[in-house]
Amino acid sequence: MEICDLNHVSYKFVPDLLEVRRTNISIEEVGAIPIISLKSTPLDGWGKVIKRILDITGAVIGIILFSPILIITAMAIKLDSKGPILFTKLDNETPVKRVGQFGKLFNFYKFRSMKPNTDGMRYTKLSGLNMRTEGPLVKITNDPRITRVGKFIRKYSIDELPQLWNVLIGNMSLVGPRPHLPEEVNKYEKKHRFVLTIKPGMTGIPQTSGRSELTFEDEVKMDRYYIENWSLWLDIKIIFKTLGVILKGYKE
Repeated sequence: MEICDLNHVSYKFVPDLLEVRRTNISIEEVGAIPIISLKSTPLDGWGKVIKRILDITGAVIGIILFSPILIITAMAIKLDSKGPILFTKLDNETPVKRVGQFGKLFNFYKFRSMKPNTDGMRYTKLSGLNMRTEGPLVKITNDPRITRVGKFIRKYSIDELPQLWNVLIGNMSLVGPRPHLPEEVNKYEKKHRFVLTIKPGMTGIPQTSGRSELTFEDEVKMDRYYIENWSLWLDIKIIFKTLGVILKGYKE
């Protein structure tokens, strides 16, 4: 089962007993033999279609509603500091990538909240300020790279609004595990790679339940719960809870 989880393969078996208890199962017959499939997530078949409809609808509505904020933010970033409006290239001028479903890389968009050409400092000069030493993620305390505008847009997650485009074109979802950096995913243990079963999301259970205060293991456990227990109602609840958290402002 672990091998199937890691490689995103559907697990099937012939049961000796029919009293198998599992949330996501389907039963079929080959001849007179019952075959039970254990699914990683309910996001198969119509579940995937329903979630995609929610994503497209939410992304279109979000882009329209937040268009004034998008325009004002772009102007503020340009006036506040030199550099591009969007953070789309690393210090070496290669495109910014995130790891998506099944480990596929995709172009990732967000507003620039840091000074230009300072991204790599998290692994060099600022590595001693990393507050998340227990896992592969990096979180810098009192990050000196953040601009004045950057501090504000991070507090209210405005920097992440361009990801609505990622949702619209289909490499992200409104709700799901956070999209992590390739170098972070390379440090995952085998059990952690289960979160790559579905598309990453703009928000998720960890983002509404502690965010950076959570340990990496707790974050993975919450993401796994979401993947195994997905429902349309759960997505809607997380979206509305996220809006409430954003209005209060995240603590950096």
